Amino acid sequence: MSLTILEFIGGLVILIIGADLLVRGASKLAAAYGVSPLAIGLTIVAIGTASPEIAVSLQAASLGQGSLTLGNVLGSNIFNILFVLGVTALVAPIVIAEQLIRLDAPIMVGISVLAFSLAADGRLGLFDGLILLAGVIAYTVFALRQSRKESKKVKSEYAREFADTEAHTISNTLKNIFFIVIGLGLLVLGARWLVDAASSMAKSIGVSELVIGLTVVAVGTSLPEVATSIIAAIKGESDIAVGNAIGSNIFNILGVLGISGVAAPGGIEVSTRILTFDFMVMVFVALICLPVFYVDDNVSRGEGMLFLSYYILYTSYLILEASRSAILPGMTLFVSFYIPLTFIGLVMYTIRARRLKKKKRVEAARAE
Repeated sequence: MSLTILEFIGGLVILIIGADLLVRGASKLAAAYGVSPLAIGLTIVAIGTASPEIAVSLQAASLGQGSLTLGNVLGSNIFNILFVLGVTALVAPIVIAEQLIRLDAPIMVGISVLAFSLAADGRLGLFDGLILLAGVIAYTVFALRQSRKESKKVKSEYAREFADTEAHTISNTLKNIFFIVIGLGLLVLGARWLVDAASSMAKSIGVSELVIGLTVVAVGTSLPEVATSIIAAIKGESDIAVGNAIGSNIFNILGVLGISGVAAPGGIEVSTRILTFDFMVMVFVALICLPVFYVDDNVSRGEGMLFLSYYILYTSYLILEASRSAILPGMTLFVSFYIPLTFIGLVMYTIRARRLKKKKRVEAARAE
């Protein structure tokens, strides 16, 4: 077991180093050829931070370990919103940009529902994967076009974070290509180690690969998102913090599930358990962002605590289910009331906030 844990940790470290080299090389190469910092942040960095999920899911899908693939994607998306944004909001309340409220968050909800619909027949196959891959291409083009309309404040944040000052020389170009190649190689190696270790871990402790994927693997492959978002929050760059989490979720569903659906022999089987619980939790987590983001255009520390409480609740449920605990029925009853009541409360609060905003606009118009 100790060797398995070491293999898992080693694979995770190699994945993170590989993702960092890939992002660094690709970002500097793109900047050298005139790509804007905002476009780099919205595409190259978003894809790069999702590259551990892509590598692990591809490795698992090629070995026919569909549960591990799904667990990685669903678990990462749940973790990115509930844990990453929750912790980031505790570091500093997150101001939400208008584009995230009007476009990116609703897009995340829409593609979460799309993925659920495609999986409803019990399998994500070649055709489903192609639909999702078409979606990632469309979203990337859309994000690049929208980036031209962003405010100067948002553009300056991305310029501070992703602007490149490196001279455009042949040696620098070759160095960045070298970083990309080495990064990709490390991603492949790290994914192989991590998937093998996760499979062995599941067998040795007697739990399913799905649970390992939803928890340990999902958290591990999401570490680049954690680091990027928290550092951005500390710097006061809240647009990057939220955009990174939401962008990674969109790429996870469209890109990771899309590639896995195409690459997996015979597609990825989606069990009734995954469809009716974990998929539903992912859709719910995406939905809850809409009222939270809309009210006061921010994620407060209180809302960050709410997100974290949901993640603790979800993880506790998985652990109790895996251990077949006697208190699981009581936990199930609690969850079945806690989640809907909280969501209804947030929706009602959003409606009230919308009315207050409208009233204030009317009063301001009258005063003029």
